[in-house]
Amino acid sequence: MEPAVSVRELDIAYGGVPVVRRLDLDVRPGEFLVLLGPSGCGKSTLLNAIAGLVDIDDGEIWISERNVTWAEPKDRGIGMVFQSYALYPRMSVERNLSFGLRVAGVAKPEIARRVGRAAALLQIEPLMRRRPVELSGGQRQRVAIGRALVRDVDVFLFDEPLSNLDAKLRNELRVEIKKLHQRLGNTMIYVTHDQVEAMTLADRIAVMKDGVIQQLAPPIELYNQPRNLFVAGFVGAPAMNFLTGRLTRSGVFHVGDTAIDVSLCPMSGEPRDCAAVLGIRPVHLALDQSPDGRSLPGTVAVIEPMGSDTVVWIESPVLGAGNSLGVRTIEMVRHGVGDPVTLGIDMPRASLFDAANGERL
Repeated sequence: MEPAVSVRELDIAYGGVPVVRRLDLDVRPGEFLVLLGPSGCGKSTLLNAIAGLVDIDDGEIWISERNVTWAEPKDRGIGMVFQSYALYPRMSVERNLSFGLRVAGVAKPEIARRVGRAAALLQIEPLMRRRPVELSGGQRQRVAIGRALVRDVDVFLFDEPLSNLDAKLRNELRVEIKKLHQRLGNTMIYVTHDQVEAMTLADRIAVMKDGVIQQLAPPIELYNQPRNLFVAGFVGAPAMNFLTGRLTRSGVFHVGDTAIDVSLCPMSGEPRDCAAVLGIRPVHLALDQSPDGRSLPGTVAVIEPMGSDTVVWIESPVLGAGNSLGVRTIEMVRHGVGDPVTLGIDMPRASLFDAANGERL
């Protein structure tokens, strides 16, 4: 099956500074792909290049088996939703939805069909006569999404569409976007720096840094088997804990004066003698575990009740001053600040990285 969108050896630079570097990406038909990364990593630039909104320096972009590298945005067969709503303030919702179709000369019955379908999908039918000033932020974003939907194309592009909304609205619209994809089955490419959005929406996530895709994988694979230290630290909340030490061929990890048996930690090959980083998710640490060669001593520094769970921050002599380990637990925390604890490590779910290059061992 040919990809719905194919980016081949794409290079983009601004003022001689590389923003996207020799990037290759294939998006499957009907896939919900999320471009995830920090500000300035090139994710929005890549999306805008697919949309035809920025010039590229080298490479090709294919959409629906057509080379659209130099095609105008209107001829690429895409619908785009921007971060800002960009609605026409003097037009009603209905007029905002239909404006592009009317300019393109689409027949009135077809316009009515498409607008009606989009309004029904997004549950904005009661709002059709209102102007943008009479809508909430969430309603405006629904209209902006509807304006893309009426184009009746195969590929939809979303550039951080929820970033201007409050937390409650973001959660609600995130669910609606996921439902929308399930109903439509169209290919969707979605840009965000919010890992919760990425993890909950995506079929696959492309994690970007400095214009390069660091890892492209389903959310659960990114979480459990991050390819390098950047992906491991960027995906997951609270962030993955990192211990820097030395790995030996006997499968022992030395950090400070503590030796930890890492023989159960999954590795692609046999343990080797090298400087290494042991990565442990907060949910893979447990309080009050008996020492067994896979545990750490510590002292409770901060307790953060989160409602359904609790995050406990532990200071440990293996970390050095000013550093702490996060532990996420659904159990009742019976300790207070300053109490000594022993942290048990779920070693089969931990990760080891080469300290020299940051790659997973």
